[in-house]
Amino acid sequence: MNGVSLDLEAGRTLCLVGESGAGKSVAGLAMLRLEGHDGGRLTGGRIVLRGAEGEIDLAQASESVLRGVRGRRIGIVFQDPMGALNPVLSVGAHLVEALRLQGRTPRGAAQARARELLEEVGMPEPGRRLRQYPHQLSGGLRQRVMIALALARDPDVLIADEATSALDVTVQAGILALLDRLRRDRGLALLVITHDMGVVAQVADRVAVMQAGRIVEEGPVRRVLDAPRHPATRALLDAARATDDAPAEPPARGAAPLLQVSGLGVWHDGVAAVRDASLEIGRGRTLALVGESGSGKTTLARALMQMERAGAGRITFDGQAVGALRGRALRAMRARMQMVFQDPMDSLDPRMRLGAQVGEPLRNYRIGARAERRARVAELFALVQLDPALMRRFPHQVSGGQRQRVAIARALALNPALILADEPVSALDPPVRAEILALLRRLQAELGLSYLFVTHDMNVVAQIAHDVAVMQGGRIVESGPAAQVLTRPEHAYTRALLAAAPRLDRLCPPRD
Repeated sequence: MNGVSLDLEAGRTLCLVGESGAGKSVAGLAMLRLEGHDGGRLTGGRIVLRGAEGEIDLAQASESVLRGVRGRRIGIVFQDPMGALNPVLSVGAHLVEALRLQGRTPRGAAQARARELLEEVGMPEPGRRLRQYPHQLSGGLRQRVMIALALARDPDVLIADEATSALDVTVQAGILALLDRLRRDRGLALLVITHDMGVVAQVADRVAVMQAGRIVEEGPVRRVLDAPRHPATRALLDAARATDDAPAEPPARGAAPLLQVSGLGVWHDGVAAVRDASLEIGRGRTLALVGESGSGKTTLARALMQMERAGAGRITFDGQAVGALRGRALRAMRARMQMVFQDPMDSLDPRMRLGAQVGEPLRNYRIGARAERRARVAELFALVQLDPALMRRFPHQVSGGQRQRVAIARALALNPALILADEPVSALDPPVRAEILALLRRLQAELGLSYLFVTHDMNVVAQIAHDVAVMQGGRIVESGPAAQVLTRPEHAYTRALLAAAPRLDRLCPPRD
């Protein structure tokens, strides 16, 4: 980060936007003088915090002064609440601890205030939530706990660092509305750090665009979105508008579907995770399976691979009943049905070179001699537009987009007919996400692949899917051609998903 200048005003929202690695989070941490926790060092400049007691230059402040500022004057909400919350403390213990840092607050008063804070952030059943632990809450509820913690000491400034990027669109919409209400009710100066220009359009008064550690453009949100001046801003906007890049229509249906699912049911500890689900995927077509977290999407995909055992229903893949397969027959089926997961840092082995990981399916299935496998890996790297020199690197030595390309190359190694892609772009910045979606469309056109594309993002659906199935509570509540479902949805839940998706044409109204 170099030469960054920003102004936050009471009652206003500034969005700091840019790709991963641009320096956004470092800027937020520096405002709290926490840059050292990421190995950073402040080498110059001023960080001026003004209030009724005058102004403080945090760049020169002592640690004791900073402890009085953190939480009390400036609060922060991080992207991953599971990483920020203590798993062995209840929600109530988190809040009481934060409240008692203010001084000698009696425990009873702190507990009562903790409940009030949960009510303020819209937490359902706040009394019960106080007794629960982070793992017992959904992602959206955990993020509400983080916001309550940030508000516990009545700060003047609130920093939300990618606070909604890992959430489903309906949950994201609720959190954004909550942050905007708190800004209005409390007169907060709100800094929203994001890579999503749709979020910027919804909440910002002003926007600052970062690239390579510098602010390259800054101004009122309407001016920046309508008349961007810097290429980095235009690239972010182009990626956000990429919903016009719909997939090419494959050859007309004629042959039997590649995959058919009828009446599928999956239970976890006696609770139905998938109930009476039926769908089909045509050859060379993409079916987007859409819904919120917990709706059953991933469980259904895992059941197709026989990674979860179905308790009811029938799965037919290329004319073969999948449920009856065992041993070698099941192994052969899985070679033709491969998965790409959401986070390649979790699905790739950190101790193996990338080339070895792409070649591993070939070794597992004893395909080709060593030289032939090496040549096939190089061919796969070229197919997903990766420099073969990257074959010698480890996962942490390449970008997120490159890691996902490696995961796609590995899935293609055995020439599958169907790829199950489970939220493969949700963790990526919009420009990188657009690149991966374009790659998937090209591979489908060249190789005749079919995709089951699991997602919660209706904007992504428009760019990749021929057909859509919408899941809610383990059931498929609506399905049909993508153009029909996206433009003429019949089910209320589908309409809610579409309404919640951040869009550039939803600019927040001007504020006096």
